[in-house]
Amino acid sequence: MRFHNKAVVITGAAQGIGRALAQAFLDQGARVAVMDVQPVDLAADLVFQGNVGRQEDLEIFAVQCMDQLGQVDLLVNNAMMTKGGIDSCSYDDFVATLQVGVAAPYYLTRLLLPAFSQGASVINLSSTRAFQSQAHTESYTAAKGGITALTHALAVSLKGNIRVNAIAPGWIDVAGAAGDGPDQSQHPAGRVGQTADIVNAVFFLASPEAGFITGQTLVVDGGMSKLMVYHGDAGWRYSG
Repeated sequence: MRFHNKAVVITGAAQGIGRALAQAFLDQGARVAVMDVQPVDLAADLVFQGNVGRQEDLEIFAVQCMDQLGQVDLLVNNAMMTKGGIDSCSYDDFVATLQVGVAAPYYLTRLLLPAFSQGASVINLSSTRAFQSQAHTESYTAAKGGITALTHALAVSLKGNIRVNAIAPGWIDVAGAAGDGPDQSQHPAGRVGQTADIVNAVFFLASPEAGFITGQTLVVDGGMSKLMVYHGDAGWRYSG
């Protein structure tokens, strides 16, 4: 197992992609530290319940990670939230979303700098929403745009020691309720994404095989962001 005994830190691990990642690394024999504002039901080496949007919580978590793991081979900044958009999102809510989605990945990376091993990786979870939008999603979209730009900035600053990349998922079924019909056929890959698709992408970017890849955003969306859908395409009908 390629990640046996590797030290992995993951935020937002209580559910969805974060939980799938944490469990996958545990199955690989990695030593895993996780953080989430919700309780995390995983047999990780360190489980810390706290809010990544709070500076103090990040500082405590970072110290505990270094005490428990000794070093960090991989940091996955996954935690995220949304407070909607221009129709309802207040100033404070918008700032809170950016704290979780952009400031926290920056600060946690900075806090863990003394512990990163030579050749370590940071992988940030972006989204295809960094490049395309639905109405009233400004807080989430801005945060994902921010983490995408932060990725290449960190890659340049940390060159020679730490590779920094991002993954931009599209529609990922995290609840076992993937649709059929048009939901599937609209994707050039022929299906909705699964958490395993993101796990596999993280495994690749964290591996030595990706040693020449840094500062990049890997889109994992079944080709959906390259598809233009009109009336009559992929089973869709305009009913407006």
